[in-house]
Amino acid sequence: MAIDTSQFKNGVKIEIDGNPFVITYFQHVKPGKGGAFVRTKLKNLLNGRVVEKTFRSGERCEEADIEEKTMQYLYQDADGRIFMDTSSYDQIPIGEDVLGTATHFLLENMEVEVLFWKGRPVNIVLPNYIQAVVTRSDPGIKGDTSSGASKPATLETGYTLNVPLFIEEGDKLRVDTRTGEYSERVSK
Repeated sequence: MAIDTSQFKNGVKIEIDGNPFVITYFQHVKPGKGGAFVRTKLKNLLNGRVVEKTFRSGERCEEADIEEKTMQYLYQDADGRIFMDTSSYDQIPIGEDVLGTATHFLLENMEVEVLFWKGRPVNIVLPNYIQAVVTRSDPGIKGDTSSGASKPATLETGYTLNVPLFIEEGDKLRVDTRTGEYSERVSK
């Protein structure tokens, strides 16, 4: 189905040159001279690259054939990471090339949104925050707290991030999956 620039908004998925994109930013511009246009930032769902593109006002483009499914992460094996469709209970492997940095935050039994384009998984949408247990962290150095110092800590997913000195092994942390940064300690 074709849509025109008046229907653009953040999150709309369109197809350009045979590739699926999602609109992450758009701005309608009506200059004093000449015709109106729409300035956009588009994220390629296949490789994650962000491109800027300008459309003439009223220009039409194809809506991408994207299907979103809620899936549950089960485990990792030789084929990739195995996910289960929560409605049909079908299990499919998704490779590391599709998952990208999302592999740092996948916890067993976590529910995520998987985007399918033409029947194959192309992207994964994680929750904004996860709660994970610290499995390894060196003790903080006493008296080294005046400058808001930090130290590395490894989560149960295998991801290493910088945390405040008071964090210890066994603490449960809230981590922002968009930036990969420590947010807060949830419990000891």
